[in-house]
Amino acid sequence: MKRVYVNEQWCLGCHLCEYYCAFANSGKSDMVKALKGAAVHPNIRIEEGPGGISFAVACRHCSEPLCVRGCISGALQVRDGVVTIDESKCVGCYTCVASCPYGAVLPGAHGAVQKCELCTQSGGVPACVEHCPNKAIVFEERGAGA
Repeated sequence: MKRVYVNEQWCLGCHLCEYYCAFANSGKSDMVKALKGAAVHPNIRIEEGPGGISFAVACRHCSEPLCVRGCISGALQVRDGVVTIDESKCVGCYTCVASCPYGAVLPGAHGAVQKCELCTQSGGVPACVEHCPNKAIVFEERGAGA
């Protein structure tokens, strides 16, 4: 299954992936109207490590996801290899946030958790990958699953 991967040596730390992610998940057709003056809550985030290394943190869609196993309400499920959230079922206990070893499940803006779902609603390449100016974020198949 294709997943989002980051080539840290190419990441500029520009945070454009965060903005395009937030826009892609906003449900709006105009980026300025979607994000201007709004708190941005992307499903991917850039972390800056020692030595000027930047890297993106996103869901790895593990083959045996601990977040799904720990979800007490059944809000997190695996569909076609993609870990998805049914926000209407999320009770905001954040067990999944604590369970994810990668820090990829985050408290959302409206109580439910949020995480990368590979832009499955658009059916194409994830927005973070499509708009990364340095091609540091890729969407590809690599070896065995997480």
